[in-house]
Amino acid sequence: MIRIETESRNDVLAREALLDRAMGTARVLKPSEQLRAGRLPAEGLALVARDGDRIVGSVRLWHVEAGGRPALLLGPLATDPAVQGRGVGSGLMQVALNRAELAGHKAVILVGDPEYYERFGFARSPVTGLVMPGPVDRRRFLGIDLSAGALAGAEGRVIPTGAPDRLAGLRVAA
Repeated sequence: MIRIETESRNDVLAREALLDRAMGTARVLKPSEQLRAGRLPAEGLALVARDGDRIVGSVRLWHVEAGGRPALLLGPLATDPAVQGRGVGSGLMQVALNRAELAGHKAVILVGDPEYYERFGFARSPVTGLVMPGPVDRRRFLGIDLSAGALAGAEGRVIPTGAPDRLAGLRVAA
């Protein structure tokens, strides 16, 4: 049975190995990574899916400022290829968005496939005035207001605002 839990520091190597399997090592070159690098995810919003003791899914949300407005950046969302199609990614998304809203966060942005993320309420319209820190396919740049109008009229760059991860440079890759 697959269960969703808050990620722990002990999950780091297994999560990174999962991300490499699911997305490849080039994932660290994406513009969203510039917003995550050297930062901690938002408190309580780094989740893993476990099948027994094995991590089979992961999602994290990060504090950013989106055109001067507080928001969260979602990503990466990944599931082990062995469990894809079993609802693991959808479950992670639903729990992450519910937790974010309950914690009082107002908006979430991401870069991803609209065909997948639209089912959760993500759309292009909340982010039309925002700019990521690097080239992104504008069709894939999406947002959702968890509080009505949270990103309405927001314009400008998306910048990281999360707490620094003091252990980031000390980790050894799996």
